[in-house]
Amino acid sequence: MIRSMLYATDLGLYAPFVMQHALALARTFQADLYVVHAVEPMGLFAESVLQSYLDEQALNEFHSQGLNTVMANIEQRVFDSFREELGEGQQDLALIQSVRVFQGDPSQVILDQAQKLSVDLLILGSHSHGAGGETPLGRTAARVLQLSQVPVYLVPLSQRRRHGDI
Repeated sequence: MIRSMLYATDLGLYAPFVMQHALALARTFQADLYVVHAVEPMGLFAESVLQSYLDEQALNEFHSQGLNTVMANIEQRVFDSFREELGEGQQDLALIQSVRVFQGDPSQVILDQAQKLSVDLLILGSHSHGAGGETPLGRTAARVLQLSQVPVYLVPLSQRRRHGDI
């Protein structure tokens, strides 16, 4: 029985398409839907640029408060995009239990949240907005498929692109 699901979004071009799958499944199973987005940690270059412009105290403040503000803004953006995408289907918003953004490796964030929330199903796109049509499966999707302890519902995005639906 599927009582709860985790939809992992990359906020890419095809995210609304994958979201529609997630919401349809949540409606069908009358399941709770959790949404997660992972933000990759800052690279060495970005970190060094910040270090050259900020003193140690300002850098520490940015890491503690600035990053939290950025994450909260992304969470709000995700929720707002759901509201906008749903239009008149606002009752579907009630299916969404939470929208959370975490910093870290996307596949690890997804797997950690799936375990923490004890979900029965993971939902994600087959590859991110940056992947070309030549790769049928992205790095994050492949890792999640390999390591997940729960079933994974994978939405193939190459079909959509091939038929020119978007």
